[in-house]
Amino acid sequence: MAGRGETAGFVESLARGLDILTAFSDTRPSMSLSEIADAAALARPTAHRLLLTLTELGYVRQRGSVFELTPRVLDLGYAFVSSQGLWQLARPHLEELVRATGESSSMAQLDGSDIVYTARVAVPKIIALRVEIGTRFPATVTSQGKVLLAALDGAGRDRVLALPSASEVVVAARDRVELDRELNLTRDRGWALADEELAPGVRSIAAPVRDGSGQVAAAVNVTVHAAETSTDTLIDRHLPPLLATAAAISADWVRLAERPYRSLR
Repeated sequence: MAGRGETAGFVESLARGLDILTAFSDTRPSMSLSEIADAAALARPTAHRLLLTLTELGYVRQRGSVFELTPRVLDLGYAFVSSQGLWQLARPHLEELVRATGESSSMAQLDGSDIVYTARVAVPKIIALRVEIGTRFPATVTSQGKVLLAALDGAGRDRVLALPSASEVVVAARDRVELDRELNLTRDRGWALADEELAPGVRSIAAPVRDGSGQVAAAVNVTVHAAETSTDTLIDRHLPPLLATAAAISADWVRLAERPYRSLR
């Protein structure tokens, strides 16, 4: 794989602008010019010019001596979701699943070695981690990530797991032999469990969603608080409706591939 800037037509200024946008986080919601330059590894004059451009475009605003993102940044993430019709496609099924289980449900896709949430219906329960569309977590410690990794062949799995996580959640590296054993089991039985691996109190179960070609392209889950719902209850009570929901979303995805997206609006 080519390194950054080694491919023909690479636009460094665009890459630097994206570096600035991704430098912000929940722990760094606002930063000074110097802090942004350091976080994005840019010279101060370069960072300043890019910030002026992003401010004029409406993605960044300045409050006194600090800069922060604006809600318009959400358009970038929602453009991906909308382009595939994922939110519109999954929402009614997730809502029905949430009504049946009383628990939160989400759909996620693989991006490098992370999962990224592309649809979510939540219930008002206290969970250790905040989750919304666009949130990313390391795949190896999430039920959805295990489903998505399990669908990869050996070379694909090696390639993905070699990539560094872009999530701000730091987790311990997993033993590869043990991980492969669990992923193979996940592939064979058609679902995955994550039991307080991502964070204390977070327990979830996930199933694969297949696209029009039959490939696993997403995963849908049910998330519970470990103190309220046992693993046995999660599997016995919530897994059957979860599998039915994953199958229903997959069927809709097949229909989505068979007709123009515009007709679903």
